[in-house]
Amino acid sequence: MVIKRLRGAVLAVAGLALFIIALSLLKTAAHDLTPILTQMRVSGLRQSIGFGWLGAYVLLSGSPIAAISLTLFSSGAISDVAALGMMTGSRLGASFIVLFVGFLYYLRGQRRVASVAVGVLAFLVTATIYLPAMALGVVILQRGWLDGVRFDAPAALESGIDFFVAPIVGLAQAWLPSWGLFVAGVALLLAAFRLFDLVLPSVDGEGSRFSELSNAVYRPLVMFAVGAVFTSLTMSVSVSLTLLVPLATRGYVRRENIIPYIMGANITTFIDTLVAALLLSTPRAFTLVIVEIVTVSFFSLLILGALYPAYRRLMNRVLDWTLASHWRLLLFVVFTVGIPILLLTW
Repeated sequence: MVIKRLRGAVLAVAGLALFIIALSLLKTAAHDLTPILTQMRVSGLRQSIGFGWLGAYVLLSGSPIAAISLTLFSSGAISDVAALGMMTGSRLGASFIVLFVGFLYYLRGQRRVASVAVGVLAFLVTATIYLPAMALGVVILQRGWLDGVRFDAPAALESGIDFFVAPIVGLAQAWLPSWGLFVAGVALLLAAFRLFDLVLPSVDGEGSRFSELSNAVYRPLVMFAVGAVFTSLTMSVSVSLTLLVPLATRGYVRRENIIPYIMGANITTFIDTLVAALLLSTPRAFTLVIVEIVTVSFFSLLILGALYPAYRRLMNRVLDWTLASHWRLLLFVVFTVGIPILLLTW
């Protein structure tokens, strides 16, 4: 037990170190990425949504893209509105990954459409909440309503980070071009999240404990809290939502449980992004994440508190229509892949 805990502590420290180094490399590389982003037209809100959306597909995770959006903003490569759009796109892409996992589960022999339904619902719920939340967030940023909500990392922490990280970044700059720094930063970021996955407690979606829990709670607010807690533990909305796939396939979780669970997961998924904002030592980056959390929480709680029956019926109707035939499901997939491409290139 002691050895296991010691191993966990070492992995956690190593993951945090890689996370800090990765953010520093990305921030350094971002200074020279402005011309590339300009050529790709990743400057406005629409293009940044597409960039974040497709980036989550490529990396099979939204969290690294959200962190990258903050480093690009911190270096001045993109505006605060564009960074908000990129974060929103990263969450849309992360929700689609659940559909991909559900499809693989279906191919494994679990021939129940419920495995795919979780992914479709994840995307629908995320899109219908995050898009209006982003619109409100743009207004908040432009009018400065939450500009006073800032948090600076302690000076001692910044000095300590610079003391250890600056030589590593300097060495990387001497050997790698700007694009190489960016690639190295992304690779280290993925490695850091992998180490966090090894340290954080794992939850068996098919285990008896979780099955009993999911079978016992049916109130929307309870499942909202469960989704928020599990995502806090896994630090990944893709992972926490993927837990629903085997549960839904075996009938442990019903549709009315899945929707509020997704809402809760979509809020606490920003924990690691908040940490990234603090480590970047850019107060406005912290404000950006707070704006995203506040707006997503506002629309989620509004729906749960006043509009949930009508919202649930709407989601179920769209879900039933999508899953009514293989051609409609294929159309849904084409839509979720084609839209970000259009947003980025149109």
